[in-house]
Order: sequence, then structure tokens, then C-alpha cells
Amino acid sequence: MIDSKVAMVSIWSYGLVSVLAALVTLYLASGWRVSGRSRAMCFAVGLTALWGTAALGFAFTGNLLFLASALLIDVFRFGGWYLFLLILMRPEESEDESSAGRPTWLSKAAILLVLVAFVAQLLTVLGVDFVVPPARMALFASLAMSVFGMVLIEQLFRTVSPDFRWSIKPLCLGLGAAFLFDLYLYSDALLFNKVDLDAFSIRGFAHAIGLPLIALSAIRSSGWKRKLVLSKQVAMQSATLVLVGVYLLFMASAGYYVRFFGGEWGRALQMALLFSGLLFLAVLAFSGSMRARMRVQVGKHFFSYRYDYRDEWLRFTQTLSSQGGFTGMGKNVVRGLANMVESPGGALWLKDPSGRFFAQAAFWNMPASAATEDDGSSLCKFLSESGWVINLEEYRSLPRRYDGLELPAWLVEVPNAWLVVPLTTGSELIAFVVLATARTKIDVNWEVNDLLKTAARQAGAFLGQMQASEALLDVRKFDSFNRMSAFVVHDLKNIVAQLSLMLKNAERHRGNPEFQEDMLMTVEHSVERMRQLMLQLREGATPLDGPRGIDLADVIRRIQTAKSGQGREVEVAIEDRLIARGHEDRIERVIGHLVQNALDATEKGGRVWVRVARQAAYALVEVGDTGHGMSPEFIRERLFKPFQTTKPTGMGIGAYESFQYVHELGGRLSVDSTVDVGTQVNLLLPLYEAGGTLESASLQEIPA
Repeated sequence: MIDSKVAMVSIWSYGLVSVLAALVTLYLASGWRVSGRSRAMCFAVGLTALWGTAALGFAFTGNLLFLASALLIDVFRFGGWYLFLLILMRPEESEDESSAGRPTWLSKAAILLVLVAFVAQLLTVLGVDFVVPPARMALFASLAMSVFGMVLIEQLFRTVSPDFRWSIKPLCLGLGAAFLFDLYLYSDALLFNKVDLDAFSIRGFAHAIGLPLIALSAIRSSGWKRKLVLSKQVAMQSATLVLVGVYLLFMASAGYYVRFFGGEWGRALQMALLFSGLLFLAVLAFSGSMRARMRVQVGKHFFSYRYDYRDEWLRFTQTLSSQGGFTGMGKNVVRGLANMVESPGGALWLKDPSGRFFAQAAFWNMPASAATEDDGSSLCKFLSESGWVINLEEYRSLPRRYDGLELPAWLVEVPNAWLVVPLTTGSELIAFVVLATARTKIDVNWEVNDLLKTAARQAGAFLGQMQASEALLDVRKFDSFNRMSAFVVHDLKNIVAQLSLMLKNAERHRGNPEFQEDMLMTVEHSVERMRQLMLQLREGATPLDGPRGIDLADVIRRIQTAKSGQGREVEVAIEDRLIARGHEDRIERVIGHLVQNALDATEKGGRVWVRVARQAAYALVEVGDTGHGMSPEFIRERLFKPFQTTKPTGMGIGAYESFQYVHELGGRLSVDSTVDVGTQVNLLLPLYEAGGTLESASLQEIPA
């Protein structure tokens, strides 16, 4: 028997829903000829009124006949709302065509669910015994119907066009709240094996509160005309909601089994199962691999094309636009391409400004690499000439499809390397991206290849534009530097004029001691001023004569002597007496600049050394120190770029000039540095033969 207080609440609750539903039914019936959608809504609201009336009768009299009627009508009430929502999702143009009558999988699922629920409720009412208790089956069916109703509402709201969303929103809120309350009611009943009478008594209130919102949608939507727009995101969310509902049903079944057969530990085991189930569901919800598999399966089975190109392009463009400098731009390019194929990471190899090799410029969830790839290598030629996306898995199994392609050793050693995507601007290869293996199995078919190649062209245009902008910025900086040079030349002219005047007066006053003292002060002041000017301005003009043979041992000894005069000692080790190719004054300036940087970075008591040795067809000049060192970010992003320096008074021209000159000779300059440990700079210079020709060596033979 129902408690008197609970019965009173039930009377008010179901009485309110029956009255409100009857009023809404009358309003809709007055315009039932408008459209099939209005008639379907009138039918669903009418069943709601009938269900509320039957439940009200049971609350008044306690007669089980009213309860049985309410339970059976409740099933048809769910079916009425399913019918209305399915009709509302049907495209306008197919209403009067034969195709409109063909049931979809949603329609079939709705019919099957209503039939199963009706049979379960009927067996419960008749008291027929079954393998599974009919009451338990009825609770399962009711929970499934609540979940399915929420799926239909979610899919309806996300598939409608934006102009119709304003009209449909109250309906989704009102009906969704009612389904959500039923979801709570029946899941609680399945978990604890009994219906919460308090919740059951206010169920009418929960449905009555949503009826004004449903009526508001009916007022806003004249004839319920709207355009349906289906997207992959909607299918993904709907599929997720269905899986969550199935998971809840499974957990409810497991909880019932544990509660029924667990004996004294039944309730404790039930709570433990509930907690572990919710934790497992949270882990799945935050799993990138699970979401990736879901997207792939939805795209494969529900759509003829895998991608929603509008969403993919908007997301990729937004990713490229959220840049933070050139390094951030490179990382965004990698992340944008990786997201298209569910890849968890990748790296970008960008062409050096000299145009001779590619080096890693950015990486995302992939280890940094010091490997470089020469512009004339097999990989770069293949990417530039074919424009293909290289699938390394396919290359390993079917290498004949990539005729003439030889993978470099560093690429083979990259962990989980999967795709190599070329980035071009016009017909020039300016970069390529190596992507890691996807989170889930993806068939790299023509659609994936076309999307990656098109996105790579856009990314290449972005990178090309960024490089052009940086080059223009450097030109502007050099222009500023040249303007500063004009001021320096002006100061030098004044110094020369002052010294010239002093020389003219020297003929007349050479015997005057006061003039001699003043002359010495003037010369000292002029020398100091010129020294300060030279510290601000370095000459960078290329010598007119061609490269010659240079004895590196003599150059190193002169530098050692000059630095000793400054009170600092430089350790020198010359393992081979080598003749390098270049301009002696500029080679001495480059090595001297490296040694001076090492001295500036090393405190008194630290070591600075220079070692000369032969390495293949090149002369190796190693300059090392135990000083402050440099961070990897500074080496990768700022070192060897103009106007970038760690010195408070430096201009950042010396390192840039050294780097450019060494590469003009055909050599290479590499840096290995650790903060607070020290720095080692390896300078490779081409050797010079006695006959005056450069020893034959290609760039591929330069040691890394």
C-alpha cells in the first residue's frame, strides 16, 4: 500500500501533468490539419494526458487496474514521442515521396524497443513467470527507452539548421529533462532492486514542468518546417550517447546480479562495482585512442566520406593561425596535420636559408633530432618530384610502389615514424613533416592522401610567407644597421679632422712641451673613440681576391698569442698540419670570434681550448670551453641569426657572419652546448691541395 503522504503528492503530481497535457492537446488539436508533425505531437501529448489520468486514478483509489493501465500507456507514450521526434528529423522534401515511408535504423530500433517494453510490462501486469523476472525486464526496458529518447533529442538538436534551433530549443529542454528524470528513476531502481516511491510520486511534476516548454516550441514552430543538416560530429556524439546508455544498462545488470547472489556482501560489492564502473567510464571518456577509434568507425560505417571537410579546414586554419613565432608556427603545422589522421605526434624538417639541406625546426610529442637531410638526397628528390605522401608501413611491405626511393638512416631510426608529408610552395619543396603512427588503425586511402596533400600546400604557403616576413625583417634590421654605420662614419670623419688639424700644428709647436702633452692626450682620446666605434661596427665586406690555401696552424698560433696579450691562456692542440681553403683574414676572424666567445663565457680558472685535426676531406677546428653554455632553445632558434646574442653589449653580427662565410666555402659549423657545463663548436673547412684545387668531397660526406 502507498503511504497517505506519498499518495497525496502523487495526486497533485499526476493531476497537474494530466491537466496541462490535456490543455496542450486541445491547443494542438485546433490546428491538427497544419502538418503531420503537429498531428504527431498532438498524439504524443494526448498519450501523456491519458497516462497522467491513469496514474491519478491509481493514486486516488489504489486500484491496481489503474496502475496496470498507467504502465502500459507509459510505453505507448514513449512510442508517441519517438514517432514525433523521428518525423521531425525526416527531411522536408521526402515527406510525400515513397522514400519517406522506408524505415531507418532509428525507426526500427524505436519499434523494437517499444514492443519489448510492452511485452515486459504486460507480463508484469499479468504476473507471468519467466526466466528473467518480468518486473526486472520492464525496468531494463524503461531505462533503455529513456536513453533512446535522449539520443533522439540530442541528434535532433545538433542536426537542425541554426535558424530553426531557436524554435526547437524549448522542446529539447522540456522533453530532455523528462527523459533525464526517467533515466535517474529507472537506473536507481535497477541498482537497488526497488522503485524509489518518492521519486515515482513526483514523476508527474517532472513531466508537467516540461510541458510549457513543449508548448512554447509548438507556438514558435509553425508547421515545424526546418532543414536538417547532418554532420559527423552529431553522429559521433549520438554514437557516444548510445554506448553510454548500453554501458549503464550493463552495469545495472551486473549490479543486480551481485546484489541478488552476493549474500551478506551483496550491497558492499554492488557499491564497489558502481564506483569501478564509473571510474572506467571516466577513463574511456578521456582516452584519445578511444575517441580516435570511435571517429574512425563512425566515419566508416555511417558516411560515404571519412571527413567533414568544412570542419577539418576550419580546425586546420585555426591551428595554423594560433602561432607564436616561427617555432610555434612549425609546431602548429605538425599538430594540424597530425590531428587529421589521429597521429599523436610528429616533427617538421625545414629547408635551411642556404638551401642546401633540411634540419628539424619543430617537433610535437616526438624526440628532438639533430639529423639533417641534404637537398639533393633521394628522399628530397622523391618528395619534390612526385609530391606523394610516403606511407612508411606501405614502403616496408611494397617498396616497388616507391621506385627509386631510398630512406635515410635517421628516418628509419625515428620511433613510430608513419607518414612523410611534403610541404611545398609553388613547385619548391620547403619542408616535410614526419608523423607518428596513429592511435588507431587508419587506411591511408586516396581521401586521406588528398586531404594531407591539400593541407600541406596550405601549410607550405604559411611557412613560405613566414620565411619571407622574417627575411624582410632581417633586411630592415640591416637597413637600420647601415643607418647606424652612417653615424659611425660621421664620427670617424670628425676624428680624422681632429687628427689632421693636430698634424698641421705639430710643425709649428713640435718643441712646445704643453703642445706635446696635449697631442698625446688627443691621440689617446681618438684611439679610444675609434676602438669604441669598432666594437659597435664590424666590417663585413667580402674580399675581392679568391680563396687561397691557409696554414691553420699559423692562424691558431697568432690567435693564441693575441689572447695571451689580453691576460688569458688558450690551450692549443694541432694533431695535423692542414692547409684549408679560404681567405686568411676572414678565417682568422671567424676562429678568433669563436675563441673570444669561449673566453667571454668562461670565468677565470676555466678551460678554453682549440684542437685542429683532419676529418675525412675536411679540416676540423674544435673550439671548446667550460663556461656558461647555451640552452637548446637558444641554439635552435637564435644562434647564427643576425642581431641575436647573449652578450649584454653585443650585436649578434659576428656569429651570423661566421656561419654565412663558412657555408659559402662549402664547410659546416655545428654546436654542442650544455648550460653551466660548457660549449664545443666544430668548424669543418674544406682542405686545399698543393695544386690549388679543393679536395673532392660532396656535402653528403661532411661528418654530422
